[in-house]
Amino acid sequence: MLVLVALCLALSSGITVFAQTPDETLRSTLGTLREASFPDKEATVATIADSGHPGAPFILTAFLEDRLYSRDSDLAIVIVKSGETETFDLVDPLTQADAGNVPKDGFTKIGTNNRLRRVLRTTVARFTLASPDAAVRLSAVQNMLRSLDDQTMDLLRARAAIETDAAVKDEIEIGLAMSSLDSGDAAAKLVAIDRLSDRVTTDVRNRLAAFLEKNPDGSFVEADDKVRAAAASAVAHIDNVRSFYSGVETLFFGLSLGSVLVLVAIGLAITFGVMGVINMAHGELMMLGAYTTYVTQLLMPDSIGLSILVSIPAAFVVSGLAGVILERTVIRFLYGRPLETLLATYGVSLILQQTVRSVFSANNRAVETPAWLSGTWQINQALAITNNRLYIVLFTMLVFALLLAVLKRTRLGLDIRAVAQNRSMARAMGIRTQRVDAMTFGLGSGIAGMAGVALSQLTNVGPNLGQSYIIDSFMVVVFGGVGNLWGTFIGGMSMGVVNKLLEPYAGAVLAKIVVLVALILFIQRRPRGLFPQQGRSAEGH
Repeated sequence: MLVLVALCLALSSGITVFAQTPDETLRSTLGTLREASFPDKEATVATIADSGHPGAPFILTAFLEDRLYSRDSDLAIVIVKSGETETFDLVDPLTQADAGNVPKDGFTKIGTNNRLRRVLRTTVARFTLASPDAAVRLSAVQNMLRSLDDQTMDLLRARAAIETDAAVKDEIEIGLAMSSLDSGDAAAKLVAIDRLSDRVTTDVRNRLAAFLEKNPDGSFVEADDKVRAAAASAVAHIDNVRSFYSGVETLFFGLSLGSVLVLVAIGLAITFGVMGVINMAHGELMMLGAYTTYVTQLLMPDSIGLSILVSIPAAFVVSGLAGVILERTVIRFLYGRPLETLLATYGVSLILQQTVRSVFSANNRAVETPAWLSGTWQINQALAITNNRLYIVLFTMLVFALLLAVLKRTRLGLDIRAVAQNRSMARAMGIRTQRVDAMTFGLGSGIAGMAGVALSQLTNVGPNLGQSYIIDSFMVVVFGGVGNLWGTFIGGMSMGVVNKLLEPYAGAVLAKIVVLVALILFIQRRPRGLFPQQGRSAEGH
């Protein structure tokens, strides 16, 4: 009897010594991943998912994203948060606490294959489908639709019965319909095709188009005529919808290109229209605005989003002051001598380019795009608009409206319009035309600087940035009518849209050539552009 009691005490003592906590059990399970085969890893994934540990979703998500590593020194499993440089930012898989920043050497990634990734994707989705956040559940369903299998379909069916969010439920129904296409029941296929006909994504279109393909022996993949006819009708409908939205997207890209042209040319339209000056340095004034954006970001490295907003008035001031200095020191002595003005401003453009090369080097500089300008606006399944181009269109509209307000509602605007219409009469009425010339040149140059801020979000900033747009800006001004802001606006938008409409058929270079030839023919018929300048001195411009 005493021996039996002693034996029980020994067993209970052993249980106390060797029992593991949930954290220890999970860490021990993770340790087996380093040397495990892919089938064993699948079993380990199932064990982690069934453990009930709160860190399981975090670990499995990191595994799916290839961020699970083994440390060679102690074989411990860690999660890499980031590794964009020569070091890793580590995270403890159980506590999710930072585990330090260490060199990349000495770590082995826990590998995956396609089958294991499908298992991980489904397992992670099982956790996220239970999230209280509808956006998280929607993302989970969309990820599950990429690899539909029996286990995934069981999860979706179970979720469909309890899902309350309309968008998530609709996405689940799409997945169930896609699964029904593989059934042998023709009636189920017809119902699924009807449900999918309004889904214009590429994967749905390709899946339905597969019904119309033929086998090597000449027979159709889908034998049922009704199913094949329904699939053909659905594919035709999807193609029509996608073609329509493709046209809308092309139109938007044309408007965004037109907005850039308007923004670049609008300052030139003011100086050219009021002063009759052919300013070949206008592109370099725009370049100064782009470099101002670059410098502002260097001064505000922790506030990139705010730095873009600060860059707009800063670029206006920098380019505007450069324009005033240019007018006071060079152009004021060359009024009425257009050829000399053209040559002088061309020389100034070369000086500005070389100055920038000396200060910033000849290499292009990348301006970082803030988070609120990045990404796309997904309007529907077939149409997405990039945020940076959308904001440039809105920014152009705002600048144009403010410029109209300045010209129509302020004393400076009244003086500019008076000088543009009849310089001699304006001088006789006491308007200081030399001051108006300087202010006008500064205003046009400042707007060019703001155009440089916008362009810095579309392309790299370099010494030759201005040369890429100077010819196009002159074309816009001449086409719209010298000195007419509405003409510049309509001309820039029209040229942008026409360019983008022609590019799919003619290519980018040939499209520009076609636009140039069309413009030459147009100027032959209307030498003063779409909206000729009004006033007694208009003919002089």
